[in-house]
Amino acid sequence: MKPRLQVLFVCSMNKWRSPTAEYLYRNDPRLQARSAGTRVEARRRVSDKDIEWADVIFVMESEHKQWIVAHFKNLKLPRIGILDIPDDYQYMDPELQRELRSLIDPEIDAILAAQK
Repeated sequence: MKPRLQVLFVCSMNKWRSPTAEYLYRNDPRLQARSAGTRVEARRRVSDKDIEWADVIFVMESEHKQWIVAHFKNLKLPRIGILDIPDDYQYMDPELQRELRSLIDPEIDAILAAQK
């Protein structure tokens, strides 16, 4: 059996968007999911270990990718996908869930298909 894809979801504060994505995918048999934030005040901040662990990172906004690239220059970065989801939602908002699924599912399917 192939190891599951390790996916890190990143937003600013790790309160609404990225934890919602982690929750949606935590029982997905194709992957392991984590979430973190870029800000100092984040509930859980992105660490070197998160970057090293991840096979792919999905960020909610382009500024999150820029932050990761700037702060982890010493590491080999995995693929980083930008979802372009604004900070307009609360945790587990049904519209946020639909948007996350519609953007992430095709990306995960493509990554897994390329690994075969």
